[in-house]
Amino acid sequence: MTDAEWAEVRSAMPVPAWLLKRGGRPEAYCHREMLDAVRYLVDNGVKWMAMPVDFPYWRAVYDFFRGWRTYDYVRELHERLRLTARERSGRNTEPSAGVIDSQSVDASETVGEDSRGYDGGKSRDGRKRHVLTDTEGLLLEVTVTTADVHDSKAAPALLETFMDQPGRLLKLVWVDSAYQGPALAEAFARHGVRTEVVRRSDGRRGFVVLARRWVVERTLCATRRSVCIPG
Repeated sequence: MTDAEWAEVRSAMPVPAWLLKRGGRPEAYCHREMLDAVRYLVDNGVKWMAMPVDFPYWRAVYDFFRGWRTYDYVRELHERLRLTARERSGRNTEPSAGVIDSQSVDASETVGEDSRGYDGGKSRDGRKRHVLTDTEGLLLEVTVTTADVHDSKAAPALLETFMDQPGRLLKLVWVDSAYQGPALAEAFARHGVRTEVVRRSDGRRGFVVLARRWVVERTLCATRRSVCIPG
């Protein structure tokens, strides 16, 4: 990451326990190098042991990532960066409206059959990421299922996970026509969130920029490379 990017990330990073006098010992590697290494692995889809020698030893990077995943530091860092971005754009830190969509991604041969499925509509054998973004396309929540899980089945759990956190203000979510049905409506109503379907009106096939929905589609395009980090 650039110096400017690191300055932003560093100010939002969770403080290590040893700096707060809560035990533990100082890390042997710079956090910037560790984050760069994890980003490289996600972007290029390499194995942990294939980490280039420019980065810290692969085992140290893996232990760093595993620790952050265990204590949910990745989510905490993302939340802080998202809040900062919204404040700078003159918005409330918590959104009142969002957009939901999904994307099926082919899985590699290393993904077990128990965690992959076939999406007949998209002709993809793998996994599906379901995402909730704000109206600027900033990621609010994501869940990953097998590709054969219908969007309307995954959306309630996606919303539940997001709304489970204190201080949420979400009241409206824009969706496509797949997100319909009494079960989904009931699940959203429990949280006082209503859905509004954005439909195509011109009968054209292929990709069409649609009001509200284009922001979540842009986010999905930006995150297309990987469904998950190899564990």
